[in-house]
Amino acid sequence: MDIEEQAIRFLFQSEPEKTFGAPEIVKTLGLRGKAAKRLPQLLREMVRSGDLVEKRRGHYRAGAGSGVLTGTLRVTRSGAGIVTDEETGRQVFLESRDVGRAIQGDRVTVAYRPGDRTDPVGVIRSIDEEAVRDVVGTVRRAGGEGLSVSPLNPVYRSDFMLVGDPKGAKPGDRVVVRMRRGGSGRDERLEAEVLEVIGPEDKPSLDTVAILRQYELPEAFPPAVTAEAEQVAGLLHEPGERLDLRDRFIITIDPATARDFDDAISLEHDGQGRRVLGVHIADVSHFVRPGSALDREAYRRGTSVYLIDKVVPMLPEQLSNSVCSLMPNEDRLAFSVFITYDKQGRAVDTRFAKSVIRSKQRLAYEEAIALIEGRPTEVACGPLDPRTRPMLRETLELTRQLKRIRERNAALEMASQEVEIVLDKEGRMVGIHPASNDESHQLIECCMVAANEAVARELLTHQVAILNRLHEAPDDEKIAKLEVELRKLGVRPRNLREPKELAALLRDTADHPLRYHIHMLVLRSLKRALYSAKQHGHFGLALTYYSHFTSPIRRYPDLVLHRQLAEYLAGTGRRGRLDQGWLDRAAARATEREQLADEAERALTEIKKYRFLQEQLDARKPQEYEAVVVAVKPFGFFVDVIDLQLSGLVHVAGLSKQYAVFNPASETISAGKLVVKAGLSLRVYVTRVDFPARRLDFAYVQGSAVDRWNGGRHAEETRLAAIAKERGRKVRPGKPAKRPAKQSKPANPAKKGKRQA
Repeated sequence: MDIEEQAIRFLFQSEPEKTFGAPEIVKTLGLRGKAAKRLPQLLREMVRSGDLVEKRRGHYRAGAGSGVLTGTLRVTRSGAGIVTDEETGRQVFLESRDVGRAIQGDRVTVAYRPGDRTDPVGVIRSIDEEAVRDVVGTVRRAGGEGLSVSPLNPVYRSDFMLVGDPKGAKPGDRVVVRMRRGGSGRDERLEAEVLEVIGPEDKPSLDTVAILRQYELPEAFPPAVTAEAEQVAGLLHEPGERLDLRDRFIITIDPATARDFDDAISLEHDGQGRRVLGVHIADVSHFVRPGSALDREAYRRGTSVYLIDKVVPMLPEQLSNSVCSLMPNEDRLAFSVFITYDKQGRAVDTRFAKSVIRSKQRLAYEEAIALIEGRPTEVACGPLDPRTRPMLRETLELTRQLKRIRERNAALEMASQEVEIVLDKEGRMVGIHPASNDESHQLIECCMVAANEAVARELLTHQVAILNRLHEAPDDEKIAKLEVELRKLGVRPRNLREPKELAALLRDTADHPLRYHIHMLVLRSLKRALYSAKQHGHFGLALTYYSHFTSPIRRYPDLVLHRQLAEYLAGTGRRGRLDQGWLDRAAARATEREQLADEAERALTEIKKYRFLQEQLDARKPQEYEAVVVAVKPFGFFVDVIDLQLSGLVHVAGLSKQYAVFNPASETISAGKLVVKAGLSLRVYVTRVDFPARRLDFAYVQGSAVDRWNGGRHAEETRLAAIAKERGRKVRPGKPAKRPAKQSKPANPAKKGKRQA
C-alpha cells in the first residue's frame, strides 16, 4: 500500500460518517504535485474495491472496506435485515435486534461488528433517509371509528394507522397506501394514506393486481419505449454480415404455452465424425442498442417476471414475441455457439458467430419426451420432420455424457421443487401438481449450461470482465447445521464440506421418502446465486467459468454479454471491455431485480395456497395431505406438507387423548403408542389459516403415522382400515387408497422451463 492510499484510509477511518470532497482531501492531507494529480485515479480504485463510497460526484465516504457500508435495508420475515451497497453489491446481515426502529426501504449506514457468521454482520449506525413507500394492505377496524391497514408484506411487523381520506375504502378492501412515519420519540407510529382502492380482499381475481402494486412491477411500457420497439423491428431486414444457417436443421423446445422462443439447438458432425452441438440464441442486441430508450427500460426492469397468470416482460411484445422470437419457418437473427465434443463428451473446440437461422421444428416439452421415448405423438406445430426424433435421441446421449461429467466434478443435482398451480376463471386455486422435469427439460437445460460456460470461458480467459453468475461455496457453519439436521432424520452424512460428498448425498437420497425435505435442507444451507463483476466460479454447477447468455429476451445480463461477445469477436472498440464500476452497479441491479421477481412470484403463489386452504375450512371439507415431521418441540411438531410445499404446526393437544411427553434428549413426543420424531411421515389436514402472520395449523389424522425410513407398514394398514370403516366399505390392507383424479395442467403463459441456476 503506497503512502497516499494509507493516508486516505486513515483519514476516512478517523471520521467514518463524514463525507469528504476531493479538494478537502488534498488540503487535509497536504497532497502536492504528482500525488495530487494521482488522487482522482486513487479514489476511483478505492471505490471499486469497496473502501470508499462515492455519495455524489466528487464526494466520498468510508465504505465496507473501512468498516461501514451504506445502502437500502431489506427486512426478512424473521425480522432480520440485509443491507446491500448499490455500488458494489456487497451485503451485510443484520440480526433482528440490530435492525432497531429502521423499516423496509430505509437508507441506512451500518457498521461491521464481530459475529459468529462467516458473512459480514453489522449494526445500524444511522438512518440516512427514511422510507416513504407505497405499500399494499387490507383495511381493518382499529377500534371505534378508526381504521388501520394490515400490510400484505409480512416484513412489516405492525399495522399502519390510516389517516386522511380513505377514498371509499371499507374494512376488508385491499388498498395501496403511502406509508410514512408519524409522531416522534415513543409516540412514533407508522401512518398510511390511501392512494388507490384495489377491491375486496376476498376476490381472487384481484390477487395479481395486489402483487403488481406491492412490488411496483411495471405493466405498460412508456410510449417512447413502445414507439422505439416498433421502429427497430424493421432492423430484422438489415441483418448485416452473418453466418447463414437457414439450411441447417435447427429446432426449438419450449413449454406448450410459450410465445417467446429465445433459444434453439442443432446437432451435426464435423469431418472427423465428432458431434457439434449448436446453441442458437435470439440476437436481441441487434435491436436493443446501448443507451436507447429500450435499453434503459430493460435495465430498469432487469428481468421478466412470471406470475401464475401473467407475465411482466422485460421487453415490449413487438420484440419479445415477434421479431426476436425464434419462431418456426421464419428467418430470425441469432448468436450461435458451436461446441465440438469427442467420443468421451469432452469439449475440444468452440466457435461463435452472429447468424441468421430458420427453425425447422417447434416442439413442446411433452412432444419432445414422447419422441425420445418412441411413443406416438401428434406435433401441434407440424408436420413432424423425420430428422427430429434421431436428432433428439443423439442429443440426449450427448447431454447424458455431459451430466455424468458434471456429476464426477461434484455438480449438485437438486430434486425439482417447482409446482404448477391450477386456477379457475375467477383466479381461484383449484389444484396443484409438481412441475415436469423429465429428460426433455434436462436436455435443453444441459445445452444452455454448456453455452453459458463456453461464452464465459472465452471472454474471461481473454481478460474481459463480465457479469458472472456467481455461486459461492457454503459456509462451514451452515454445513455443520445441515449435518445435525440430517442426523435427526436418520441420515448419516459423510464430510459434507467436501463438494463430492454433498453431491453424493443428493444422488443417494434421490429416491428417499424424505427426498423433498432433505434436498430443501441442503438448498437452505447453500448461498444464493447472484450476479457479480468478479469471477469466483459456480459451486452448484462445479464450473470455474459461468455466466448467463442464453435468455436475452428475459434477462438483462444476457443482453450485456451478447454485446460484449460481439465486440470481442469483431475486434472493435474496447474488445468487449466495460467500465468496472458500471459492471459492479449492473451486477447489483440485476441481482436486486431478480430477487424482487422471485419474491413477487412466491408471494402470489402463497396467497393462492392460503386462500385454497381457507376455502377448505369455510366449506368444512379439509383435505388430507401427506406430510413429513421436520422438527419436534415441547408444544408440538412442525411438518412440511409435500403436495402443497407449505409448512405448519401440529399442536401437541391434538395428538392423543392421552398425556403427551416430550423427550428433549431424543427430540421426540410420545402419546400412547405414537412416537413422533423428525422424519416421520404422516397425513394431516388444515385447522387454522393465519394469513397476516403466515402461519398454518394442521391436525394429525389418527392412525396415519408411517415411519417410512424404517419401512413401517402396520400403521398404514391401520389407517386404511380406519378409512374403510368410516366410508363403510372394505379396503384390502397393504394396497394404497385410491387417489383422486389428477388436475389438468394450467395454462401458465410462457413460463420458461430452463433451469440454469
